[in-house]
Amino acid sequence: MRTYWRFYWPLALTGVGMVLSVQFQNATLARYPEAVTELAVIALAHGVFGFFNACLQFISQLTNVYARTAQATRSTWRYVVLVSFVIMTPLFLIATTESGMGLVQLVFGIDAELSERVGVYLLLMCPLVPLNAQRHYLSGLMIQAHRTGWVTTCNFVYLGTVIVMLVIGFNMGWAAPYVVVGAELFGVGVLIAILWLAKRYAYQAPQTEQHADDEDVTFAELTKFFIPVSTTGVMFALSRPVLFAFVSRSPNGLLAIAALRVAFDFSMLFQQAANQFRHFFISFGFEDIHRKRRFMAAVAVGITAIMLVFAFTPLSNWIWGTLMGVPSELMALSVEVLIVMCLMPTVIIYRNYFHSRLMHLRRTAGMAYGAMLRVLGIFVVAALTFQLGALNHLSAAAILILGFVIEALVARSAHQRMSAPKTAMPGG
Repeated sequence: MRTYWRFYWPLALTGVGMVLSVQFQNATLARYPEAVTELAVIALAHGVFGFFNACLQFISQLTNVYARTAQATRSTWRYVVLVSFVIMTPLFLIATTESGMGLVQLVFGIDAELSERVGVYLLLMCPLVPLNAQRHYLSGLMIQAHRTGWVTTCNFVYLGTVIVMLVIGFNMGWAAPYVVVGAELFGVGVLIAILWLAKRYAYQAPQTEQHADDEDVTFAELTKFFIPVSTTGVMFALSRPVLFAFVSRSPNGLLAIAALRVAFDFSMLFQQAANQFRHFFISFGFEDIHRKRRFMAAVAVGITAIMLVFAFTPLSNWIWGTLMGVPSELMALSVEVLIVMCLMPTVIIYRNYFHSRLMHLRRTAGMAYGAMLRVLGIFVVAALTFQLGALNHLSAAAILILGFVIEALVARSAHQRMSAPKTAMPGG
C-alpha cells in the first residue's frame, strides 16, 4: 500500500496543480467589470476549446502504453505532433470564419457581440493544442518511468508561472482574453521546457519484456488505440456545452452558467485526482486486486470528505468570496452546485477502474461507446428538463453526474463481455 501512495499522491497533486490554474483565472476574471458576463464568456469559449483539447487528454496514456522502445518512442512522438496539428485546424477555422462564429451563436443561443468575444478567446487558444500535446507526451514518459514526483514539480512550476503572469497582465491593464490565455501559453511553454530537461536527465525506459513487439509500432496501431480514447475525451468536453446550450436559454441563463463554471472547475481539482487511477493500473497491473480496490475506496472517501468540508464550512466563503472575489449572488449558487458535485469522485473512480481494464487489454472501443452514450443521456435528460421548465444550476449538475453513471455502466459491461470465457460451439 505504501508503494501505491508513493506513486499516486504526486499524480493526484499534478491534477490539482493543473486545475488550480483555472481557479486563479476565474479569480482574475472576477475582478474585471461585468465579472459574471466575463466568466460566462470564457465558460462558453472553454466549452468549444475543450471539445478539441480533450482529444489530447489520453496522449499520456498512449505514451505510457506504447513508448517502450527507442523506435516506438520516436513513432509515438511523431504521431502526437501530427495529431495535434490535425486537431487544431478546425478550431482555428471556427475562430476565424463567419460560419464558425455563426455556429457558436446557434449552439449557445447568444448574440453576435458575445460570440465575437468568444472568438477572441478561441483564436488565442489555438496554439495551446500542440503545446498541450507535447505536455501530455512528456508527462506520459515520466509516469511510465515512475518519476511522478518530477511531473508534479513541473506542474507546480507551471502553476506559479501562470499566477505571476496573471498578476502582471491584470495590473498592466491588458484585456481579459490576453491576460488569461497569455498566462496559460507562457506557463505551458515553461512546463514543456522543464519536462524536456527531465526526460533527458531523469528518464529511463522500462526494463521489461512486456510489449516487446512494440519495436515496430505503426501509426495504424496507434490510431486504433487513440481514436476510441480520444473520442472519450471529446465526449467529456461535449458534456458541458450540451448542458450550457440548454441552460443559456433558461431564465437567468448567464448567471447559472457562470455558477456552473465556478463549481465545475473547482470540482475538477478532485476529479483530476480520481482520473490518475488510469495511470495507476497501467503501471501496476491488476494483481493483488483486493488491496488496490481498498486503496481506491480510501481515496474516494478522502476526496469526497474534502469537498464536503469546503461546501459546508466558511472555507467556501473565504476562498471564493475573499480570495477570488466571486460576487455573492454567484457564490451562493456555486456552493449549491458543488454540494451536488460531491457525488462525482466516487462515480469517476468507479468508471476509471473499468477504463483501466479496457486500456490494459488495448480494447478501448468500449470507452468510446460509453462516452457517446453519456453525452446522449445528458442531451436527452437536459432537453426533457428544459421542456418541463425544471432546468437550473442544480438540475444541470445532477444531469452531468447521471451522464457519468451511464458511462461507467457501459464501460463495466464492455469489460465483462471481453473477460467472459468463450463458450465452445456444440460438437467443436
